[in-house]
Amino acid sequence: MANKKISSLEDFVKVHGILLAASGLPQKLYASLFRKLASDTLDGGAHFQIEPCDDARRRRLVLTSESMPKDSDVFLIDHAWTFRLPDAYKQLQEIPGLAERMGSLMCVATDLEGKDGVEEEEDAENYEQLSVDQTLESEIRSAADKGYDSLRWLELEGLGIDADTFLSLHLPSKFQDLLALSLFGNKLESADVVIQEVTKLKTLKALWLNDNPVLQESEGRLADEILQSCPSLEIYNSCFTPNYGLWALGFCGDVFGKDNPDYDQQDQPLRNVTSLDLSNRSIHSLANKVSDLYTFGFFTFQAFSVDELPLLSHLNIRGNPLDQNSVGELFQVLKLFPSLSSLEVDIPGPLGNSAVEILESLPNLSLLNGVDTAKIFENGKHVVDSMIQPRLPEPKPEDSLIDRVLGAMWLYVMNYRLADEEKIDETSLWYVMDELGSALGHSDEPNFKVAPFLFMPSGNLDSAVSYSIMWPIKSCHKGDECTRDFLSGIGEDKHRSARLTAWFHTPENYFIHEFEKYQQNQHVKAFKSLPLTPTISQSIRHNDGSPLLVHTDLPQVEEFLTRSEFVLTNEPKDADIIWTSMQVDEELKKAVGLTDDQYINQFPFEACLVMKHHLAETIQKAYGSPEWLQPTYNLETELTQFIGDYCVRKRDGLNNLWILKPWNMARTIDTSITDNLSAIIRMMETGPKICQKYIEHPALFKGKKFDLRYVVLLRSIDPLEIYLTDIFWVRLSNNPYSLEKHSFFEYETHFTVMNYGRKLNHKPTSEFVREFEQEHNVKWMDIHEKVKQVIRQVFEAAALVHPEMKSDKSRAMYGVDVMLDSSFQPKILEVTYCPDCMRACTYDMETINGKGIVKAKEFFNYVFGCLFLGETSHVTPL
Repeated sequence: MANKKISSLEDFVKVHGILLAASGLPQKLYASLFRKLASDTLDGGAHFQIEPCDDARRRRLVLTSESMPKDSDVFLIDHAWTFRLPDAYKQLQEIPGLAERMGSLMCVATDLEGKDGVEEEEDAENYEQLSVDQTLESEIRSAADKGYDSLRWLELEGLGIDADTFLSLHLPSKFQDLLALSLFGNKLESADVVIQEVTKLKTLKALWLNDNPVLQESEGRLADEILQSCPSLEIYNSCFTPNYGLWALGFCGDVFGKDNPDYDQQDQPLRNVTSLDLSNRSIHSLANKVSDLYTFGFFTFQAFSVDELPLLSHLNIRGNPLDQNSVGELFQVLKLFPSLSSLEVDIPGPLGNSAVEILESLPNLSLLNGVDTAKIFENGKHVVDSMIQPRLPEPKPEDSLIDRVLGAMWLYVMNYRLADEEKIDETSLWYVMDELGSALGHSDEPNFKVAPFLFMPSGNLDSAVSYSIMWPIKSCHKGDECTRDFLSGIGEDKHRSARLTAWFHTPENYFIHEFEKYQQNQHVKAFKSLPLTPTISQSIRHNDGSPLLVHTDLPQVEEFLTRSEFVLTNEPKDADIIWTSMQVDEELKKAVGLTDDQYINQFPFEACLVMKHHLAETIQKAYGSPEWLQPTYNLETELTQFIGDYCVRKRDGLNNLWILKPWNMARTIDTSITDNLSAIIRMMETGPKICQKYIEHPALFKGKKFDLRYVVLLRSIDPLEIYLTDIFWVRLSNNPYSLEKHSFFEYETHFTVMNYGRKLNHKPTSEFVREFEQEHNVKWMDIHEKVKQVIRQVFEAAALVHPEMKSDKSRAMYGVDVMLDSSFQPKILEVTYCPDCMRACTYDMETINGKGIVKAKEFFNYVFGCLFLGETSHVTPL
């Protein structure tokens, strides 16, 4: 079929059979799909309509046809943008109209539109902000119109009120019965003035000082003095005070507000409240005792009680510590509400860590966090929440359109990887579906399915055109929202709930709780270093003096192993030493006739060192979280803990820049740097990865980032016999280092591997050391001693955690990559099996101690001499 235009359904199916099967499209729709592909028919507009929602911050897709039965039709979706991740920023800059289209599609350009237009200028001219005096007069008139003798509720928000203006208002003398005062968003800076005036308002029940400069400097003092002097205050800066009572509860239950500020002499003012939202009020106790002057004199009673709220059926207590009540006390309070059928609460949280246990204690509930209790029991879920809100783009006003698109695209992008009979692409292609496809929302029970599809009209990959195909998997009716499963085929065994965090605001408390448990287990462990052993491995020379036969598939060994003690052989089964870049397993041994008597340049289970996720796991099992290993998570098994770490860092204002690395890829392939949580989770789709805290402040050499490649020779794992070559290689980035956000798309700014198609600036070790010492006023040998210690600890960890690595017939060479932080502390990056020795075999190098020269052509002679002849020339035992 190659290079011949497909003209029949039979040929179409023959060429696209694997793609069709992978998509899951029913066979009865093959003919319709072929017809639409052949004619490039995009007819979705005749059946669907795109509607704005969430204040036009996202869109949804609605069916406009009267009905659409299951598997009745298939629709083509065009790909509006296809890119490889490193090219995203450049494409948005250079392709005309792309950023504008993406900005509109992702709903991030709305507040940028019309900035230079007449309409906005006219709005600005017509808008007149009321002065403070005018606002005050308006508030007084409004209260009088409602029949109040005096002003009880006053809102002076965003009026630029400073200390002098606040004093000039004389609020305490004018409004002695004031119950609620909002000064939200003003310019109050003086704590003394605020305390002086506010504490005169003895009847005040609510005070909002949010978003005033005074809170940044004197928040603690303000709270202490105001709460002490205003015992009636129940709400302070949107939070409940320890004195909260009926008024605060009534405010949250929409009983009290500006139009109805107080209950006067009403008996049981909350008796008709059925729904109460107490979320994020910093409530420490639900069972607090309070006094109410208005109705009961100074009678002490419990405000949150069934006596006051007899009809309460829905309660939201999310985001409150409730740390003054035990779990048992809270259950005891909640059980007293006979009508309570719906509860929203953090899980884990004040009611414990298990949804099932909460329901067992509160059997009258029919909904917990919006989920039917029967489903919770059926699935045995411990953490549930159907009320999670979608993540919406949150661009900053100063962000450019391109920056907004780069931030929002992770809510929309999908990916695939090209492959043919010979190879698979090393990196994935990301794409954004057109406006219709991108409007599809998520559902765990979707009514449509979507799959990428490459149409090859000439029967080969060169002619391929990419689409997505969409078809109904449930019968739909006019007005129904059309949805797909964003994580189709991914269940809880692959962290489905955690991965939904890429699109939704999942419960942070749960993730933080899991992270804290993980962190407790990662405390630095007491690990006794293995003893330094004298040389044990002896030369493996033949007794008769004949040379050792070496079989290798590495050109550098073939060219540079020139010692007379070693002779190359093309026959593996005849060799004394197998030196290969391939993984030698039992199957390969059997296939080529290898025996257990041959020496191999591999150790059993060395994956514990050379695969990035196993390396981190090995170190963590041995040491917990040593300073020389950046926080590292295997996203395939530790996604939940990582999200918790991310949330804690965000909460605490810490740097949240991370680097994602594939488990087992070299040369920084498919490696990315980002602080976008959605991006990190979405990039799991392109293959298993670790997520490691990025060293945002590395040591620099003349303004550029660098890392260090060391070569380690391992003779024995038990006892540990390890050597470090007396030369190392500095690998420099080509561009000056920067944390500017666009720089993360620049490979030559943040990465140092340049010897694969990029400009390689070789720096002799001796020159680097001399210039580095001068630049930073340090002694390199002090740094080198720290590096040696870290490298030994890495291999000690392997020996301790994986004793199964022991093998009398193994000798191996590893590359160990180290980076220095800005305090010159070494950080381990990775360990590489059979490292590329191109530079070792190209450049003569002065040894670290400056006492010798290692000739490039002699490098492998020294390596083999150390590993197989017991020599120590140009190596140092660790």
